[in-house]
Amino acid sequence: MYTKLLKLEFKSFIRNPQFGAQLAMKILMAFAYAGMSFTFVMMAVGLYFISVDKLKTDPIALFSRYFLYYAALDLVLRYFIQQMPTQNIKPFLTQNITKKKLVNYTILKIIFNFFNWGYLLFLLPFCGLLIFHGSYSIPGVLMFLTGIMAVFYFSNFVNIVLNKQNLVLYTVAAIMIIFGFLEYYAYVHLSSFSEKIFKAFYEFPGAFLIPVLLAAAAGYWAYRNIYSNFYLDKGLELEQAVGKTENIDFLNRFGTLGTFINNDIRLLKRSKAAKSALFAGIMFLFYGLLYFSGKAYATDFMRVFLGIFVTGGFMLMFGQRVPSWDSSYYPLMMTQKVPYKDYLKAKWALVVLATAVSMVLALGYLLISWEFYLTIFAAGLYNLGVNSYLTLLAGAFNKKPIDLNSSSKSFGGGGNNFNMKVMLIMIPQMVLPMGVFALVKFFAGIEIAVASLGALGLIGFLLRDKIFDYIVKIYRSEKYSTIEAFKKTA
Repeated sequence: MYTKLLKLEFKSFIRNPQFGAQLAMKILMAFAYAGMSFTFVMMAVGLYFISVDKLKTDPIALFSRYFLYYAALDLVLRYFIQQMPTQNIKPFLTQNITKKKLVNYTILKIIFNFFNWGYLLFLLPFCGLLIFHGSYSIPGVLMFLTGIMAVFYFSNFVNIVLNKQNLVLYTVAAIMIIFGFLEYYAYVHLSSFSEKIFKAFYEFPGAFLIPVLLAAAAGYWAYRNIYSNFYLDKGLELEQAVGKTENIDFLNRFGTLGTFINNDIRLLKRSKAAKSALFAGIMFLFYGLLYFSGKAYATDFMRVFLGIFVTGGFMLMFGQRVPSWDSSYYPLMMTQKVPYKDYLKAKWALVVLATAVSMVLALGYLLISWEFYLTIFAAGLYNLGVNSYLTLLAGAFNKKPIDLNSSSKSFGGGGNNFNMKVMLIMIPQMVLPMGVFALVKFFAGIEIAVASLGALGLIGFLLRDKIFDYIVKIYRSEKYSTIEAFKKTA
Protein backbone atom coordinates (compact mmCIF):
# COMPACT_ATOMS: atom_id res chain seq x y z
CA MET A 1 0.00 0.00 0.00
CA TYR A 2 2.79 2.42 0.91
CA THR A 3 4.52 1.77 -2.45
CA LYS A 4 1.25 2.44 -4.24
CA LEU A 5 0.83 5.73 -2.40
CA LEU A 6 4.34 6.73 -3.44
CA LYS A 7 3.54 5.92 -7.08
CA LEU A 8 0.38 8.02 -6.91
CA GLU A 9 2.31 10.95 -5.48
CA PHE A 10 4.81 10.63 -8.33
CA LYS A 11 1.98 10.66 -10.89
CA SER A 12 0.53 13.72 -9.19
CA PHE A 13 3.90 15.40 -9.60
CA ILE A 14 4.41 14.65 -13.32
CA ARG A 15 0.79 15.46 -14.24
CA ASN A 16 0.73 18.76 -12.37
CA PRO A 17 0.02 21.82 -14.60
CA GLN A 18 3.08 23.43 -13.00
CA PHE A 19 5.27 20.40 -13.80
CA GLY A 20 7.97 22.44 -15.56
CA ALA A 21 8.41 24.90 -12.70
CA GLN A 22 8.24 22.15 -10.09
CA LEU A 23 10.83 20.08 -11.96
CA ALA A 24 13.16 23.08 -12.15
CA MET A 25 12.61 23.62 -8.43
CA LYS A 26 13.45 19.99 -7.69
CA ILE A 27 16.65 20.26 -9.74
CA LEU A 28 17.68 23.42 -7.90
CA MET A 29 16.87 21.75 -4.58
CA ALA A 30 19.00 18.77 -5.62
CA PHE A 31 21.94 21.11 -6.23
CA ALA A 32 21.27 22.80 -2.89
CA TYR A 33 21.15 19.44 -1.09
CA ALA A 34 24.35 18.34 -2.83
CA GLY A 35 26.04 21.54 -1.68
CA MET A 36 24.73 21.07 1.86
CA SER A 37 25.91 17.46 1.87
CA PHE A 38 29.41 18.48 0.82
CA THR A 39 29.41 21.25 3.45
CA PHE A 40 28.32 18.82 6.18
CA VAL A 41 31.11 16.40 5.32
CA MET A 42 33.70 19.19 5.26
CA MET A 43 32.38 20.58 8.56
CA ALA A 44 32.76 17.16 10.18
CA VAL A 45 36.35 16.83 8.96
CA GLY A 46 37.11 20.43 9.92
CA LEU A 47 35.62 20.13 13.41
CA TYR A 48 37.56 16.96 14.12
CA PHE A 49 40.99 18.12 12.96
CA ILE A 50 40.66 21.66 14.34
CA SER A 51 39.78 20.30 17.77
CA VAL A 52 42.57 17.68 17.67
CA ASP A 53 45.41 19.52 15.92
CA LYS A 54 44.82 23.18 16.78
CA LEU A 55 42.71 23.34 19.94
CA LYS A 56 44.19 20.16 21.42
CA THR A 57 40.84 19.20 22.86
CA ASP A 58 38.43 16.30 22.74
CA PRO A 59 36.29 16.51 19.52
CA ILE A 60 33.27 15.01 21.28
CA ALA A 61 33.57 17.56 24.10
CA LEU A 62 33.84 20.44 21.63
CA PHE A 63 30.82 19.19 19.66
CA SER A 64 28.77 18.63 22.82
CA ARG A 65 29.68 22.06 24.23
CA TYR A 66 27.64 23.97 21.67
CA PHE A 67 25.16 21.30 20.59
CA LEU A 68 22.41 22.60 22.91
CA TYR A 69 22.48 25.95 21.10
CA TYR A 70 22.36 24.20 17.74
CA ALA A 71 19.49 21.94 18.83
CA ALA A 72 17.45 25.05 19.74
CA LEU A 73 18.34 26.68 16.42
CA ASP A 74 17.39 23.47 14.61
CA LEU A 75 13.95 23.50 16.27
CA VAL A 76 13.30 27.10 15.20
CA LEU A 77 14.55 26.54 11.64
CA ARG A 78 12.43 23.41 11.26
CA TYR A 79 9.37 25.30 12.38
CA PHE A 80 9.73 27.89 9.65
CA ILE A 81 11.16 25.76 6.82
CA GLN A 82 10.17 22.11 7.12
CA GLN A 83 6.95 21.12 5.38
CA MET A 84 4.53 18.65 6.89
CA PRO A 85 3.60 16.09 4.19
CA THR A 86 -0.07 15.86 5.09
CA GLN A 87 -1.93 18.08 2.62
CA ASN A 88 -1.21 15.96 -0.47
CA ILE A 89 -2.29 12.81 1.39
CA LYS A 90 -5.64 14.10 2.60
CA PRO A 91 -7.48 13.47 -0.71
CA PHE A 92 -6.90 9.72 -0.19
CA LEU A 93 -9.32 9.91 2.73
CA THR A 94 -12.12 9.58 0.19
CA GLN A 95 -10.67 6.23 -0.98
CA ASN A 96 -10.95 2.81 0.57
CA ILE A 97 -7.83 3.28 2.67
CA THR A 98 -7.92 3.38 6.44
CA LYS A 99 -6.97 6.61 8.16
CA LYS A 100 -4.47 4.69 10.26
CA LYS A 101 -2.52 3.61 7.16
CA LEU A 102 -2.46 7.14 5.79
CA VAL A 103 -1.19 8.55 9.09
CA ASN A 104 1.43 5.78 9.29
CA TYR A 105 2.51 6.68 5.75
CA THR A 106 2.77 10.34 6.77
CA ILE A 107 4.92 9.47 9.78
CA LEU A 108 7.20 7.32 7.59
CA LYS A 109 7.66 10.22 5.19
CA ILE A 110 8.54 12.48 8.09
CA ILE A 111 11.09 9.98 9.43
CA PHE A 112 12.85 9.75 6.06
CA ASN A 113 12.77 13.51 5.49
CA PHE A 114 16.12 15.06 4.54
CA PHE A 115 15.89 17.37 7.55
CA ASN A 116 16.32 14.26 9.72
CA TRP A 117 18.60 11.81 7.96
CA GLY A 118 20.65 14.62 6.38
CA TYR A 119 22.49 15.10 9.68
CA LEU A 120 24.06 11.69 9.13
CA LEU A 121 26.14 13.37 6.40
CA PHE A 122 27.87 15.23 9.22
CA LEU A 123 27.72 12.64 11.97
CA LEU A 124 28.89 9.59 9.99
CA PRO A 125 32.24 11.06 8.83
CA PHE A 126 32.69 12.67 12.25
CA CYS A 127 32.11 9.37 14.03
CA GLY A 128 34.24 7.56 11.43
CA LEU A 129 37.17 9.86 12.23
CA LEU A 130 36.61 9.34 15.96
CA ILE A 131 36.85 5.57 15.50
CA PHE A 132 39.50 5.18 12.81
CA HIS A 133 41.69 8.20 13.51
CA GLY A 134 41.07 8.95 17.14
CA SER A 135 40.78 5.34 18.34
CA TYR A 136 37.64 6.12 20.29
CA SER A 137 35.56 3.23 21.60
CA ILE A 138 33.31 1.87 18.83
CA PRO A 139 30.35 1.10 21.14
CA GLY A 140 30.72 4.53 22.75
CA VAL A 141 30.74 6.33 19.39
CA LEU A 142 27.71 4.36 18.21
CA MET A 143 25.85 5.29 21.39
CA PHE A 144 26.84 8.93 20.86
CA LEU A 145 25.63 8.80 17.23
CA THR A 146 22.32 7.22 18.23
CA GLY A 147 21.75 9.73 21.02
CA ILE A 148 22.44 12.77 18.84
CA MET A 149 20.20 11.49 16.03
CA ALA A 150 17.47 10.83 18.60
CA VAL A 151 17.72 14.49 19.66
CA PHE A 152 17.11 15.57 16.06
CA TYR A 153 14.08 13.26 15.78
CA PHE A 154 12.79 14.54 19.10
CA SER A 155 13.08 18.08 17.74
CA ASN A 156 11.30 17.00 14.55
CA PHE A 157 8.29 15.49 16.33
CA VAL A 158 8.04 18.39 18.78
CA ASN A 159 7.99 20.69 15.77
CA ILE A 160 4.91 18.86 14.45
CA VAL A 161 3.07 19.22 17.72
CA LEU A 162 4.04 22.88 18.03
CA ASN A 163 2.73 23.67 14.56
CA LYS A 164 1.15 27.18 14.59
CA GLN A 165 2.41 27.85 18.11
CA ASN A 166 4.40 30.93 17.16
CA LEU A 167 4.70 32.24 20.70
CA VAL A 168 6.43 29.08 21.92
CA LEU A 169 8.99 29.19 19.13
CA TYR A 170 9.67 32.90 19.57
CA THR A 171 10.12 32.30 23.31
CA VAL A 172 12.61 29.48 22.68
CA ALA A 173 14.54 31.67 20.20
CA ALA A 174 14.56 34.65 22.58
CA ILE A 175 15.74 32.55 25.54
CA MET A 176 18.58 31.02 23.54
CA ILE A 177 19.66 34.43 22.21
CA ILE A 178 19.72 35.79 25.78
CA PHE A 179 21.74 32.79 26.96
CA GLY A 180 24.07 33.27 24.00
CA PHE A 181 24.79 36.89 25.00
CA LEU A 182 25.20 35.95 28.66
CA GLU A 183 27.59 33.17 27.63
CA TYR A 184 29.56 35.56 25.41
CA TYR A 185 30.06 37.95 28.33
CA ALA A 186 30.84 35.02 30.68
CA TYR A 187 27.88 35.56 33.02
CA VAL A 188 26.57 32.02 32.53
CA HIS A 189 28.14 28.89 31.09
CA LEU A 190 25.32 26.98 29.43
CA SER A 191 27.91 25.35 27.17
CA SER A 192 29.43 23.50 30.14
CA PHE A 193 26.01 21.95 30.93
CA SER A 194 25.58 21.13 27.27
CA GLU A 195 28.97 19.39 27.22
CA LYS A 196 28.14 17.25 30.26
CA ILE A 197 24.73 16.27 28.89
CA PHE A 198 25.67 15.24 25.36
CA LYS A 199 29.12 13.85 26.12
CA ALA A 200 27.38 11.48 28.54
CA PHE A 201 25.97 9.64 25.49
CA TYR A 202 29.55 8.47 24.81
CA GLU A 203 30.78 8.05 28.37
CA PHE A 204 27.88 6.40 30.16
CA PRO A 205 26.27 3.26 28.70
CA GLY A 206 22.51 3.67 28.55
CA ALA A 207 22.52 7.48 28.64
CA PHE A 208 21.75 7.59 24.93
CA LEU A 209 18.47 5.78 25.66
CA ILE A 210 17.07 8.93 27.29
CA PRO A 211 16.79 10.93 24.02
CA VAL A 212 15.71 7.74 22.22
CA LEU A 213 12.79 7.30 24.64
CA LEU A 214 11.99 11.01 24.46
CA ALA A 215 11.99 10.84 20.66
CA ALA A 216 9.71 7.79 20.75
CA ALA A 217 7.32 9.55 23.15
CA ALA A 218 7.35 12.71 21.03
CA GLY A 219 6.79 10.55 17.94
CA TYR A 220 3.72 8.94 19.48
CA TRP A 221 2.49 12.37 20.60
CA ALA A 222 2.93 13.66 17.04
CA TYR A 223 1.15 10.57 15.65
CA ARG A 224 -1.86 11.17 17.90
CA ASN A 225 -1.80 14.86 17.00
CA ILE A 226 -1.85 14.14 13.26
CA TYR A 227 -4.45 11.37 13.65
CA SER A 228 -6.84 13.56 15.63
CA ASN A 229 -6.58 16.39 13.06
CA PHE A 230 -6.50 14.28 9.92
CA TYR A 231 -9.88 15.03 8.38
CA LEU A 232 -10.72 16.08 4.87
CA ASP A 233 -12.73 19.07 6.03
CA LYS A 234 -10.33 20.06 8.81
CA GLY A 235 -9.81 23.77 8.54
CA LEU A 236 -13.18 24.41 6.97
CA GLU A 237 -14.92 24.90 10.28
CA LEU A 238 -15.22 28.48 11.44
CA GLU A 239 -13.00 29.58 14.28
CA GLN A 240 -14.69 31.69 16.92
CA ALA A 241 -12.94 35.00 17.31
CA VAL A 242 -13.81 38.50 18.40
CA GLY A 243 -13.91 40.82 15.41
CA LYS A 244 -11.86 43.98 15.60
CA THR A 245 -11.79 46.87 13.15
CA GLU A 246 -8.48 48.58 12.59
CA ASN A 247 -7.94 51.71 10.59
CA ILE A 248 -5.13 54.24 10.45
CA ASP A 249 -6.99 57.49 9.84
CA PHE A 250 -3.88 59.34 8.74
CA LEU A 251 -3.59 57.14 5.66
CA ASN A 252 -7.12 57.97 4.52
CA ARG A 253 -5.81 61.35 3.37
CA PHE A 254 -4.10 59.57 0.51
CA GLY A 255 -7.34 58.31 -1.02
CA THR A 256 -7.28 54.90 -2.70
CA LEU A 257 -3.54 54.54 -2.09
CA GLY A 258 -4.09 55.01 1.65
CA THR A 259 -6.90 52.44 1.62
CA PHE A 260 -4.62 49.84 0.05
CA ILE A 261 -1.84 50.60 2.56
CA ASN A 262 -4.37 50.23 5.38
CA ASN A 263 -5.36 46.83 3.97
CA ASP A 264 -1.73 45.71 3.80
CA ILE A 265 -1.07 46.80 7.37
CA ARG A 266 -4.14 44.80 8.45
CA LEU A 267 -2.75 41.89 6.44
CA LEU A 268 0.57 42.08 8.29
CA LYS A 269 -1.18 42.29 11.66
CA ARG A 270 -3.74 39.54 11.10
CA SER A 271 -2.30 36.99 8.69
CA LYS A 272 0.03 34.36 10.10
CA ALA A 273 1.77 33.96 6.76
CA ALA A 274 2.33 37.73 6.45
CA LYS A 275 3.58 37.88 10.04
CA SER A 276 6.09 35.17 9.17
CA ALA A 277 7.31 37.23 6.21
CA LEU A 278 7.68 40.24 8.50
CA PHE A 279 9.56 38.15 11.06
CA ALA A 280 11.84 36.81 8.31
CA GLY A 281 12.52 40.38 7.19
CA ILE A 282 13.59 41.25 10.74
CA MET A 283 15.81 38.18 10.94
CA PHE A 284 17.54 39.26 7.72
CA LEU A 285 18.91 42.21 9.68
CA PHE A 286 21.32 39.75 11.30
CA TYR A 287 22.47 38.38 7.95
CA GLY A 288 25.41 40.76 8.04
CA LEU A 289 26.87 38.79 10.95
CA LEU A 290 28.04 36.29 8.33
CA TYR A 291 30.83 38.83 7.88
CA PHE A 292 32.47 37.07 10.81
CA SER A 293 32.18 33.63 9.23
CA GLY A 294 35.41 33.91 7.25
CA LYS A 295 37.20 35.47 4.33
CA ALA A 296 34.42 34.53 1.91
CA TYR A 297 32.38 37.58 2.99
CA ALA A 298 35.32 39.93 3.50
CA THR A 299 35.43 41.18 -0.10
CA ASP A 300 33.68 44.32 -1.32
CA PHE A 301 31.69 42.18 -3.71
CA MET A 302 30.24 40.04 -0.94
CA ARG A 303 29.72 42.97 1.43
CA VAL A 304 27.20 44.40 -1.00
CA PHE A 305 25.59 40.96 -1.17
CA LEU A 306 25.20 41.04 2.63
CA GLY A 307 23.94 44.62 2.47
CA ILE A 308 21.20 43.71 0.00
CA PHE A 309 19.87 41.05 2.34
CA VAL A 310 20.30 43.11 5.53
CA THR A 311 18.27 46.03 4.16
CA GLY A 312 16.03 44.10 1.76
CA GLY A 313 14.78 41.16 3.83
CA PHE A 314 11.17 42.37 3.98
CA MET A 315 11.33 43.41 0.32
CA LEU A 316 12.34 39.90 -0.74
CA MET A 317 9.90 38.09 1.53
CA PHE A 318 6.88 40.34 0.95
CA GLY A 319 7.40 42.11 -2.38
CA GLN A 320 7.88 39.05 -4.55
CA ARG A 321 4.59 37.61 -3.30
CA VAL A 322 2.51 40.42 -4.74
CA PRO A 323 -0.26 39.74 -5.75
CA SER A 324 -0.25 36.28 -4.12
CA TRP A 325 -1.02 37.88 -0.74
CA ASP A 326 -4.44 38.78 -2.17
CA SER A 327 -4.93 35.49 -4.04
CA SER A 328 -8.01 34.47 -2.04
CA TYR A 329 -10.00 37.45 -3.34
CA TYR A 330 -7.88 38.55 -6.31
CA PRO A 331 -10.37 37.27 -8.96
CA LEU A 332 -13.19 39.14 -7.19
CA MET A 333 -11.05 42.27 -6.85
CA MET A 334 -10.28 42.22 -10.56
CA THR A 335 -14.01 42.38 -11.34
CA GLN A 336 -14.02 45.84 -9.72
CA LYS A 337 -12.56 49.05 -11.07
CA VAL A 338 -9.29 48.73 -9.20
CA PRO A 339 -6.62 51.39 -9.88
CA TYR A 340 -3.72 49.05 -10.53
CA LYS A 341 -1.14 51.79 -10.07
CA ASP A 342 -2.37 52.68 -6.57
CA TYR A 343 -2.62 48.99 -5.68
CA LEU A 344 1.04 48.44 -6.61
CA LYS A 345 2.23 51.74 -5.14
CA ALA A 346 0.76 50.74 -1.78
CA LYS A 347 2.84 47.54 -1.78
CA TRP A 348 5.88 49.51 -2.94
CA ALA A 349 5.40 52.09 -0.17
CA LEU A 350 5.49 49.35 2.48
CA VAL A 351 8.61 47.83 0.94
CA VAL A 352 10.36 51.21 0.77
CA LEU A 353 9.41 52.05 4.37
CA ALA A 354 10.71 48.68 5.63
CA THR A 355 13.94 49.12 3.67
CA ALA A 356 14.49 52.61 5.08
CA VAL A 357 13.87 51.37 8.64
CA SER A 358 16.32 48.50 8.03
CA MET A 359 18.98 51.00 6.91
CA VAL A 360 18.57 52.83 10.22
CA LEU A 361 18.59 49.66 12.33
CA ALA A 362 21.69 48.49 10.47
CA LEU A 363 23.60 51.34 12.15
CA GLY A 364 24.71 48.67 14.62
CA TYR A 365 27.14 47.44 11.95
CA LEU A 366 29.13 50.62 12.55
CA LEU A 367 30.64 48.64 15.43
CA ILE A 368 32.35 46.49 12.80
CA SER A 369 33.62 49.31 10.63
CA TRP A 370 32.33 52.45 8.97
CA GLU A 371 33.27 51.00 5.57
CA PHE A 372 31.09 47.97 6.20
CA TYR A 373 28.12 50.14 7.16
CA LEU A 374 28.67 52.38 4.16
CA THR A 375 28.49 49.29 1.97
CA ILE A 376 25.22 48.27 3.63
CA PHE A 377 23.93 51.83 3.24
CA ALA A 378 24.80 51.79 -0.45
CA ALA A 379 23.04 48.45 -0.92
CA GLY A 380 20.03 49.91 0.91
CA LEU A 381 19.88 52.86 -1.49
CA TYR A 382 20.01 50.45 -4.40
CA ASN A 383 17.21 48.41 -2.84
CA LEU A 384 15.13 51.56 -2.46
CA GLY A 385 15.59 52.90 -5.96
CA VAL A 386 16.03 49.79 -8.11
CA ASN A 387 15.38 46.48 -6.41
CA SER A 388 12.02 47.59 -5.01
CA TYR A 389 10.72 47.85 -8.60
CA LEU A 390 12.37 44.62 -9.73
CA THR A 391 10.80 42.80 -6.78
CA LEU A 392 7.33 44.04 -7.71
CA LEU A 393 8.00 43.12 -11.33
CA ALA A 394 8.94 39.57 -10.29
CA GLY A 395 5.65 39.36 -8.40
CA ALA A 396 3.75 39.75 -11.68
CA PHE A 397 4.98 36.27 -12.68
CA ASN A 398 4.26 34.68 -9.32
CA LYS A 399 0.97 32.92 -9.78
CA LYS A 400 0.83 30.74 -6.70
CA PRO A 401 -1.68 31.56 -3.97
CA ILE A 402 -0.75 31.91 -0.34
CA ASP A 403 -2.65 30.36 2.51
CA LEU A 404 -2.85 33.36 4.81
CA ASN A 405 -3.68 31.17 7.79
CA SER A 406 -0.52 29.10 7.47
CA SER A 407 2.40 30.62 9.31
CA SER A 408 4.55 27.54 9.24
CA LYS A 409 6.61 26.83 6.18
CA SER A 410 5.82 30.18 4.63
CA PHE A 411 9.54 30.82 4.28
CA GLY A 412 9.87 27.99 1.88
CA GLY A 413 6.42 28.49 0.53
CA GLY A 414 6.44 24.80 -0.29
CA GLY A 415 8.00 25.65 -3.62
CA ASN A 416 4.86 27.56 -4.40
CA ASN A 417 6.46 30.87 -5.09
CA PHE A 418 8.93 29.85 -7.73
CA ASN A 419 9.16 30.06 -11.45
CA MET A 420 11.98 30.67 -13.90
CA LYS A 421 10.90 34.24 -14.74
CA VAL A 422 11.11 35.20 -11.08
CA MET A 423 14.56 33.65 -10.86
CA LEU A 424 15.77 35.52 -13.96
CA ILE A 425 14.57 38.84 -12.56
CA MET A 426 16.37 38.13 -9.27
CA ILE A 427 19.76 37.92 -11.03
CA PRO A 428 20.18 41.69 -11.64
CA GLN A 429 18.93 42.30 -8.10
CA MET A 430 22.01 40.56 -6.77
CA VAL A 431 24.71 40.65 -9.42
CA LEU A 432 24.39 44.19 -10.81
CA PRO A 433 24.91 46.17 -7.58
CA MET A 434 27.72 43.84 -6.50
CA GLY A 435 29.51 44.31 -9.83
CA VAL A 436 28.99 48.09 -9.94
CA PHE A 437 30.18 48.60 -6.38
CA ALA A 438 33.29 46.41 -6.72
CA LEU A 439 34.24 47.96 -10.06
CA VAL A 440 33.79 51.59 -9.00
CA LYS A 441 35.56 51.06 -5.70
CA PHE A 442 38.51 49.47 -7.50
CA PHE A 443 38.97 52.56 -9.68
CA ALA A 444 37.67 55.39 -7.47
CA GLY A 445 37.42 54.27 -3.82
CA ILE A 446 34.60 53.38 -1.47
CA GLU A 447 33.02 56.86 -1.29
CA ILE A 448 32.48 57.01 -5.05
CA ALA A 449 31.30 53.38 -5.05
CA VAL A 450 28.65 54.20 -2.44
CA ALA A 451 27.68 57.27 -4.44
CA SER A 452 27.34 55.20 -7.61
CA LEU A 453 24.81 52.83 -6.02
CA GLY A 454 23.08 55.81 -4.42
CA ALA A 455 22.90 57.50 -7.82
CA LEU A 456 21.28 54.42 -9.33
CA GLY A 457 18.77 54.46 -6.49
CA LEU A 458 18.09 58.17 -6.99
CA ILE A 459 17.60 57.69 -10.71
CA GLY A 460 15.09 54.96 -9.88
CA PHE A 461 13.15 57.39 -7.68
CA LEU A 462 13.14 60.10 -10.34
CA LEU A 463 11.83 57.65 -12.92
CA ARG A 464 9.21 56.30 -10.52
CA ASP A 465 6.14 57.16 -12.58
CA LYS A 466 7.63 55.83 -15.81
CA ILE A 467 8.71 52.61 -14.11
CA PHE A 468 5.28 52.13 -12.54
CA ASP A 469 3.62 52.59 -15.91
CA TYR A 470 5.74 49.72 -17.23
CA ILE A 471 5.09 47.50 -14.18
CA VAL A 472 1.34 48.14 -14.41
CA LYS A 473 1.47 47.19 -18.07
CA ILE A 474 3.13 43.86 -17.17
CA TYR A 475 0.61 43.17 -14.40
CA ARG A 476 -2.26 43.86 -16.80
CA SER A 477 -0.78 41.54 -19.42
CA GLU A 478 -0.48 38.79 -16.78
CA LYS A 479 -3.85 39.57 -15.19
CA TYR A 480 -5.98 36.81 -16.72
CA SER A 481 -3.38 34.06 -16.44
CA THR A 482 -2.90 35.05 -12.79
CA ILE A 483 -6.63 34.89 -12.12
CA GLU A 484 -6.83 31.51 -13.85
CA ALA A 485 -3.89 30.17 -11.80
CA PHE A 486 -5.37 31.42 -8.52
CA LYS A 487 -8.70 29.78 -9.37
CA LYS A 488 -7.06 26.46 -10.27
CA THR A 489 -4.98 26.19 -7.15
CA ALA A 490 -7.34 27.87 -4.71
